[in-house]
Amino acid sequence: MSVNQLETTLQAITHTLAKLEKDGCNDEKLLNELRKERDKLLNELNLN
Repeated sequence: MSVNQLETTLQAITHTLAKLEKDGCNDEKLLNELRKERDKLLNELNLN
């Protein structure tokens, strides 16, 4: 996956996660999956 695509995906996941948390989402499974995917992308981009 190209860097630009990784960055776009990271941005989308981060925005989705922030929106869900702000709206009071109680689905911890979903939130944890999004956090894991965000962390994976951060590692791939060496931003972690």
